[in-house]
Amino acid sequence: MGELGSNVVLVPGKLHPHAVTRLKGEFDLVTIDRSDSSLVDAVLAAKVRGLAVSTRIDAAFIDAFPALEIIASFGVGYDAVDAGHAAKRGVVVTNTPDVLTEEVADTTIGLLLNTVREFAKAENYLRAGRWVKDGNYPLTEMTLRGRTVGIFGLGRIGRAIARRIEAFGLPVSYHNRNRVDDVPYAYHPSLVELAAAVDTLICVAPGGAATEKAVNAQVLEALGPDGVLINVGRGTTVDEPALAKALKDRTIRAAGLDVFADEPNVPEDLLELDNATLLPHVGSASIHTREAMADLVVDNLISWFSNDKALTPVPETAGITRARR
Repeated sequence: MGELGSNVVLVPGKLHPHAVTRLKGEFDLVTIDRSDSSLVDAVLAAKVRGLAVSTRIDAAFIDAFPALEIIASFGVGYDAVDAGHAAKRGVVVTNTPDVLTEEVADTTIGLLLNTVREFAKAENYLRAGRWVKDGNYPLTEMTLRGRTVGIFGLGRIGRAIARRIEAFGLPVSYHNRNRVDDVPYAYHPSLVELAAAVDTLICVAPGGAATEKAVNAQVLEALGPDGVLINVGRGTTVDEPALAKALKDRTIRAAGLDVFADEPNVPEDLLELDNATLLPHVGSASIHTREAMADLVVDNLISWFSNDKALTPVPETAGITRARR
């Protein structure tokens, strides 16, 4: 490694290769295998001003870099980064909202349709030669017709999902920590009340302590025997053992999940169920969208060091600029 300049950016662990390529052209880039401060000596740690990350960043790792100014996180969810501690240190944290909104909303509708109409199972039936051997695929017991949809987390992605649900002619309700004033959807002050009012619950809520296992046995019981749960937010928002039991006991009818609490490990209890549709966290996983997310990671760093402010700071650090550090 040659002599490092004034704006050193560190990448701990894996990061989208498009982001890495752009970072190499803009900054003095250093990479390490994981977010472990023991992998960085004191001389280098004193030079690091930015982190570009797609992994867990805790308070101790943040504190290992005395000159740190910005943590640019890949993804709209940033619960893996201790943004509260970063704010206390005067370090801005950014995420990648908006650029993945429509892609994730598209995936949500696809997962919902697949869960209700069993399209993946029908394709497997065809590929196995059963259409020829056994005749038509059995009629699906479920349909979107007549369903009522509740959205847990009416942020950017939740709103995009709601617009798509409206296009299917289905009513939309929602639960947030606070009522949203500029939408026509019915608001429910608790998640249990929302689940009781609908038969299709779509979770787009962020992760973190406030939402951990929010979708619990009580919520699933309220959703009812015709209930369908879709989760595209964070796996931690769902009590997975309670969900597996509810699916096995037919407390609810089906679930479609793109996220899990301990990725990439999916509980065996869910894998064994025929009324669980499971995807490997592909909500934003197109080349187009992932490159746009990677660009926003880099653009946040460029804006910070060139214009003294971040493009998409997270709420905890929204008031931080370089001038106010």
